[in-house]
Amino acid sequence: MKRIIACMLALFTLLFSFNIIAFADEEVFTEEQIAYYKNLGLQGTSVNVYNWGEYISDGSEGSMNVVSEFERLTGAKVNYTNYESNENMYSKLSGGGVSYDVIVPSDYMISRLVDEDMLTEIDWNNIPNIKYIENQYKNLYFDPEQKYTLCYNVGTTALIYNTELVKEKPTSWKVLWDEQYKDKILMFNNSRDAFAIAQSILGQSLNTVDESNWTEAAVLLAEQKDAVSPVYVMDEIFNLMESGEYAFATYYAGDYVLMNENNNHLAYCFPEEGVNIFYDAFCIPKCVQNKKGAEAFINFMHEPQVALENAEFIYYASPNVAVKNNEEHSLYGNEAVYPNEMPAGQYFENLPQNILELQADLWTNVKSGNMSLDSKLNNRKIYVESAVFAGIVAAVAVFKLVSNIKKRKIEDLSDLYEQ
Repeated sequence: MKRIIACMLALFTLLFSFNIIAFADEEVFTEEQIAYYKNLGLQGTSVNVYNWGEYISDGSEGSMNVVSEFERLTGAKVNYTNYESNENMYSKLSGGGVSYDVIVPSDYMISRLVDEDMLTEIDWNNIPNIKYIENQYKNLYFDPEQKYTLCYNVGTTALIYNTELVKEKPTSWKVLWDEQYKDKILMFNNSRDAFAIAQSILGQSLNTVDESNWTEAAVLLAEQKDAVSPVYVMDEIFNLMESGEYAFATYYAGDYVLMNENNNHLAYCFPEEGVNIFYDAFCIPKCVQNKKGAEAFINFMHEPQVALENAEFIYYASPNVAVKNNEEHSLYGNEAVYPNEMPAGQYFENLPQNILELQADLWTNVKSGNMSLDSKLNNRKIYVESAVFAGIVAAVAVFKLVSNIKKRKIEDLSDLYEQ
């Protein structure tokens, strides 16, 4: 009998708690918000969202489960999957055979997707929450007419370091080549961000179209691999850096704040050579199957309550004024996330196809430790020189041909004159 009573009490407590939670969840949103999403007619539909890892409030540690809340309010099912880099996302999309409704690429990748006609224009009548986006984050350089994107987050790269292993505050990316930190460095497993560090040291534009600049940066990255054996990571960086076993990591400033909460021996700096300043934004790819659902999801992500939960979870700067100006926001005034003055830096732009192919080729050689990289560069040099030589030969041939034609004309005229 006692066991039955105990079970009944436990069941009652569970049901009571569920009702309180459900009621509390409903109270997160206003009646107007609840009615808006209910009346969209998305019940029974699916929305396929493809996003970075750990890039949305997921319900852990008392945070809002944004996906679950969207499903509850709309009646739609969200199929949510992750990618580790812009390049991985692009490869999946360009390969075909996939159907995503919402993606969240970075600025330079958006430019590429636009250039290759892989994005669908957004109907802003279905995104009323664009009103919350600060003007400086509208009509950005990769979408000047505001056709394809709604800014989600803003951030910069940063150099993160462990004060227990690094005694002097670093000021330069060059410390990542210091052999005293061999096997203690975590490096971007992302070609564009990794090359940007080498390019910054070399004083190059991050968007150079000079092939020799990219090969020079690749040689520098190859030298780093030989000197310090960096570990190339993306999302794994959180556990690895928080463990205290590594001296340095290259990642994003907002993520540093999150890591620092779990290991207060971590610090950061913006290297003097400059950083990458980036924007991530919601887009709708051409493979969309549920455009109405996609626009509803994008709009939902900028509801003030949702945007705040995401900002608290991700620790990146939000373009949403309802978040940025909220003094109860735990990151309000945080210098790593919302610096009073942006650090020196450059934006990524889309690169021409020949540079993208060269970058990918060089990155493969760098990571594999294939020291035939030098011979590969020499082969490229030989190829260029051969092409130049062939051009000269062709020019000489054309010159001779023209000379012969002129000579024949003169001879013909002479014959006519003699006649």
